[in-house]
This record gives sequence, C-alpha cells and structure tokens, in this order.
Amino acid sequence: MIFLAGRDRYTQRTLLRDVHDRLTNQAGCEDVRYRPSRRRPRYVIGDVDPTTLLSDSYDATTARLEIRFWYPAGVDHEYYRINWVEPDRNLMLGFHQDADHPDLGPCHIQLNHKDASVDRHSASFLDAHPLAVLDDRLQQLPAAVEAITWENGSPSLPTWPV
Repeated sequence: MIFLAGRDRYTQRTLLRDVHDRLTNQAGCEDVRYRPSRRRPRYVIGDVDPTTLLSDSYDATTARLEIRFWYPAGVDHEYYRINWVEPDRNLMLGFHQDADHPDLGPCHIQLNHKDASVDRHSASFLDAHPLAVLDDRLQQLPAAVEAITWENGSPSLPTWPV
C-alpha cells in the first residue's frame, strides 16, 4: 500500500478510484476502466469522443485518455502521466511529471508518433492535490492537442505553452 504524503493519506488505489470516477463523469468519456485490473490498478483508461472533448471539427474519430499517478520513494511529490492517445494515427500527447527528462525540469509535455518521441517541452510544475492537477491538465489538453502541427505526415509541437 502506498500513501501519498501530504495528500490526505490517499492510497494509490483510492486516488485511481477517484480518477476513474472523475473520468466517468467527464463529457465525452466512455468505457472508463482500470489497467491491468480493478484489483491491481496502475492506470485508468477511458475512450473519448474527440469531438466532444476538443471540438466538432477535430478530425480524429477515436481517442483515449490514459492516466497514471504514482508516488516513488524519496520524492516529495506525485509522479503522473496524463496521455491523450489517438490509435488510428499512432499519436500520443502527454503531460508527464517524472524523472525521465531532468533537463526539462520535473514536468514536461511530450509528443510521440509511431512509438517514438518527436517533441518535448518543459511544462509547469503543479504542486496541488492530484485531482486538481488532473483537472488543470484536462483543461490544458484541448489547446495542447490543437497546437500539434502536421507536415508531410509527421506531427510536431512547435511551442509550449500555447
């Protein structure tokens, strides 16, 4: 059992249950589920109608949100990955607060295409309750997705923040 220090003694399981409930009530989210299972949750995944979450003119027909929070030993804040995934275009855009790219600071936004990273930018560190972080990142997500530019079939994220 992992306790998230300074966050009302949340366990990771309790936090992911609350993330699940939050996505279940998000307009455009359907089939919200745990991975690998409800008994051992590590991620919360929800299928998304892109036209509801972004805009009616968005050209992707399928997308999903993949959300993970965890609290590694020796770190005084949560790590998370809040990813927008478009399987048909093999595209992922995510806010990541982890130790993967220390040159970008504690948090970055990352764009992957065809299973490879194509762009990364530093993102603001949010020292808040994980559900408040989730709400802030979900509010930023439409602008981030719309900032993606395509040239010759390859995406890029020219600048962040937008």
